[in-house]
Amino acid sequence: MQQLPSNSISLFCFFCMLLSSSYAKPRISSPAFAANSCNFPAIFNFGDSNSDTGGISAALYPINWPYGQTYFHMPAGRFSDGRLIIDFIAESFGLPYLSAYLDSVGTNFSHGANFATGGSTIRVPDRILPTNEGFGFSPFYLDIQLSQFMLFKSRSQMIRQRGGIYASLMPQKEYFSQALYTFDIGQNDFTADLFADMPIEKIYASVPDVINSFAYNVKSIYNSGGRSFWIHNTGPLGCYAFVFLYSPSAPALKDSAGCVKPYNELAQYFNLKLKEAVVQLRKAFPSAAFTYVDVYSIKYSLFKEPEKYGFELPLVACCGYGGIDKYNFSINAVCGASGLVNGTKIVVDSSCDRPSARVSWDGVHFTEAANKFIFDQISTGDFSDPPIPPNMACHREGQLKALG
Repeated sequence: MQQLPSNSISLFCFFCMLLSSSYAKPRISSPAFAANSCNFPAIFNFGDSNSDTGGISAALYPINWPYGQTYFHMPAGRFSDGRLIIDFIAESFGLPYLSAYLDSVGTNFSHGANFATGGSTIRVPDRILPTNEGFGFSPFYLDIQLSQFMLFKSRSQMIRQRGGIYASLMPQKEYFSQALYTFDIGQNDFTADLFADMPIEKIYASVPDVINSFAYNVKSIYNSGGRSFWIHNTGPLGCYAFVFLYSPSAPALKDSAGCVKPYNELAQYFNLKLKEAVVQLRKAFPSAAFTYVDVYSIKYSLFKEPEKYGFELPLVACCGYGGIDKYNFSINAVCGASGLVNGTKIVVDSSCDRPSARVSWDGVHFTEAANKFIFDQISTGDFSDPPIPPNMACHREGQLKALG
């Protein structure tokens, strides 16, 4: 396997993907879910770079221009040109965008907090950032995010007691039981193993341990008072440009969309086991609502039939430089960073002409336009189990039907 250069500061962001288990095509529908919409006063999010709103940028490395160019018109701690799925979920509830727990500047936690960081895994990663060993993953894996949440829950109420501005920046005590708890994590556990040249059979064998670790953290949040859980499965790992750098035999293993089949099959296996775990959580905690969300199918449809949904060149990074097979992705010159190409230093600080028509932002993460499309689909309820949109995720009635 090709060794990653140790002097590229922002390489970690290309291993941050938390992006489930069928190839269903998105359906545009508008069910009348009105009446009993849940009034979530807060969101607490756990995940990796697909939902990081500034954590890793505040803690370790800045995310540079042109990240954030489309919506924020400046880098905003997100691995995209604009908003993420979690941003659109917050908007749909009329809530402000989530502040990253690790960000100490200009943050407001009155309506929740974001514990996700780019490069996060469920289990403890073998290589933790910062590292001189080529590539690494976030030190804020899921167990740490849980610990941060527990600390935040107790300290936020101590701070509220001071009154004034302190109270206004922290969530009310009852919000912790009324909030929506969102999860989008898991993919980096497998990219870490793939980059380490682990045989794919051993990676499959590790899935139960990954799932058990995930379920443990969800149970811990339930025991602390959480009752509404919105759980994304992982995306089509084999469709991201960076994967092709580590797949010498990939051309013979690609599907009709140009994605690497074995890697997508691994993601689907994880998603199958994740869905089974969610069913067990429902049985164990009938007083809570657990919603499993199939973002894999929506994301894969963007690679398989991009034109149908108004997109083009789904495998090609909008922001990048060179690389193999015209994917516009090279590990030596990643989006937002400087690098050496044929002995010449370059800075990758510009993007394609129409990010709004592209799926892949940087060869790993999605554009704002793709994130919006994904959010629109999950908002129909067609890709959830039980089949409900985010604003109904507090209801347990559908959970009972999902159990049969």
